[in-house]
Amino acid sequence: MIETAIILFFLTYALMLIFNKQKHFIALISAVLFVVLGFLPAEKIIDSIDFNVLLMILGTMGTVSFFIESKMPNMLSDIIILKAKNVKVMTLALALFSGVVSAFVDNVATVLMIAPVTLAVAKKLKVSPIPIILAVSIFSNLEGAATLVGDTTSILLAGAMKMNFMDFFFYENRIGLFFIVQLGLIAALLVLYFIMRKENTKIKDNSVEKIKDYVPTVLLSLTILTLIAASFIPNKPDLTNGLICVFYFVIGALIKVIRTKKIKSIIPNLKELDFSTILLLASLFVIIGGIKEVGAIEKIGELFTSIGSDNPFIMYTLIVFVSVIVSAFIDNIPYVATMLPVVAMIAAKSDINSTLLYYGLIVGSTLGGNITPIGASANIAAIGILNKNGYDVSNKEYFKMSIPISLAAILTGYVLCLILFI
Repeated sequence: MIETAIILFFLTYALMLIFNKQKHFIALISAVLFVVLGFLPAEKIIDSIDFNVLLMILGTMGTVSFFIESKMPNMLSDIIILKAKNVKVMTLALALFSGVVSAFVDNVATVLMIAPVTLAVAKKLKVSPIPIILAVSIFSNLEGAATLVGDTTSILLAGAMKMNFMDFFFYENRIGLFFIVQLGLIAALLVLYFIMRKENTKIKDNSVEKIKDYVPTVLLSLTILTLIAASFIPNKPDLTNGLICVFYFVIGALIKVIRTKKIKSIIPNLKELDFSTILLLASLFVIIGGIKEVGAIEKIGELFTSIGSDNPFIMYTLIVFVSVIVSAFIDNIPYVATMLPVVAMIAAKSDINSTLLYYGLIVGSTLGGNITPIGASANIAAIGILNKNGYDVSNKEYFKMSIPISLAAILTGYVLCLILFI
C-alpha cells in the first residue's frame, strides 16, 4: 500500500509540474483517489484539512481586493516615484516599497499594482522598464515570509508550528522571521544598488493617483491589528485567525453593497478570490493526510535523515538548499505543504531544534523561487506584463537580477537562522 501511495504522490507532483494551469484539478483527482483507494479513511478527510489556513487565505484575498480597488497602493507608489531623484533611487525605493506591501498583501497582487505605474514612468523617461519591474517582482517575493498574512507559505508555517501574528517577530526569545527577512532584504538592496549604480536618468514630474476610498485601508489595518491582539489570547479556538480575516472581508463587502445599493457590486471582488489555490491546498491536505496515514512521510523523512544523519548543520543545510533548488522550478505552496510534516517528523526523531528546520524550509522555498523566471508566480506575472507591452525579457537579463539578489537574501537568512536556532 505504501509503495502505491508514494507512486501516486510523485505522479501527482509530476503532472502538476507539466500541466501547471490545471494543477488544482490534478490535486483534486489525486485526493479523491487517495480516499477511494483507502489510503485515507473517509472519516479522516475533515480532520486532515486545515480550515483555519483556508479561511485566512480567503479573507485576506478579499480584503486585499478592496484595498487594490481603492487605489491606495497606486498613490503610494506614485509618491515614491515623485520623490525619487533618478532611476537608480526610484528602482531601490519601488523595490523596498513592493517588499513592504508584500509583507501584508499577496505577491502577485503587489506586482499587478506597482508594475503598470512603473511601466508608464519608464516610457516617459525613455528608459528600459525591465530591470525596474523585475526588481519589484523579486523583492515582493523576498518579503512574503515576513508576516503571518504575507504569503500562503507563511500561513501554512503558522498552522504547522501553532504560531500567532507576533511569533513572526519574536520566537523562542529570539528575533523571528520578520527581522531575519528584513536583514536579507537589506543585503538584497545593497546588491540591487550595485546592479543599478549607473542608472542616473533624472525623474521628471509625475502625477499622483487619487484615492477612491479609505475604508479598505482601515479594514486591512484592522485585520492586522486584530490578528496581533488575538495572538495574546491563550487557548483560543483553532479557527480564530481565519474567522478574523473573513470577518473584515465580509464587513468590506457589506459596506460596498450599502454604498452602491447593488449586491452585484461585490462580484469583481469575489472574482479576485483565488478559489483554485483554495482547492489546491484543500486537496493537498487530503493527499498529505493520506501519505501520513500509510507511513510515507516517515519514509521521506528517513531519506533526508540517511543523508544528513542527526547533525543539525548538515540537516538544516540540506533542507535549505534542496528547498532553494526545488522552488526555483515548482510552485512553493505544494512543496511547503508536503515538507512541513516531513520536517516535523525529522525533528521528532532527532535532537535537532524543529524551529531551525522549519525556518530553513521557509527561507529556502520562499527565496529560492526568485532564481528562475518560472519559480514564482509574481515573476511570471511581471514578465507577462513586460511581454504584453513589447519588452522581451531574456534569460540573461533575468538572471543578472535574480541570481545575485536571491543569493544575498538566501545566504543572509541561512546564516542568521543557523546562528539563532542551532
